[in-house]
Amino acid sequence: MKHRVCPWWLGYWLLNPLRRWRQDPRVILAPYVHEGMTVLEPGPGMGFFTLDLAHLVGPSGRVVAVDVQPRMINKLKRRLAKAGVDGRADVRVASADSMGLSDLKGAVDFTAAFYVVHEFPNHERFFSEVAEVSKSGAGLLVAEPKGHVSGTAFEAELDAAAKAGFGVVGRPEIRRSHAAAMRKQ
Repeated sequence: MKHRVCPWWLGYWLLNPLRRWRQDPRVILAPYVHEGMTVLEPGPGMGFFTLDLAHLVGPSGRVVAVDVQPRMINKLKRRLAKAGVDGRADVRVASADSMGLSDLKGAVDFTAAFYVVHEFPNHERFFSEVAEVSKSGAGLLVAEPKGHVSGTAFEAELDAAAKAGFGVVGRPEIRRSHAAAMRKQ
């Protein structure tokens, strides 16, 4: 699949409140994210999931949101501040070749990779970086849009995750998505 990144202006469409009817972030994430956790969210865009993650981790937790697009990150920062949860979020602009997370080695409890893995040019590198920052036993939720990612391509992503040390522990139902819950071995 050809590498491409979601255009920044599409971030506004992804924030559409009607999307919650199909994909409610709290319903999707509540089984995995709890107060006090450190959660990594690669490719948060303008924060459809980020604000709910910040509420779920609570005041003692932290969300690390990493995106390659400064416009997405700037909008996300404003939304977090408006919601009063900006103190729970570490929002970063990453480079195209690395998420730049070396300071988090072994610190992440859970990674929410929602509709983002297909945007990375190298899936093996993506999962390797996630594994490096994840604690032993850390969770990973991978979800990809069925309209952009074929079932075969999704299984290839899961193979790349397995090579990095993640095993599938469940296949949650997320509308219009391929999805897998994984755990770091």
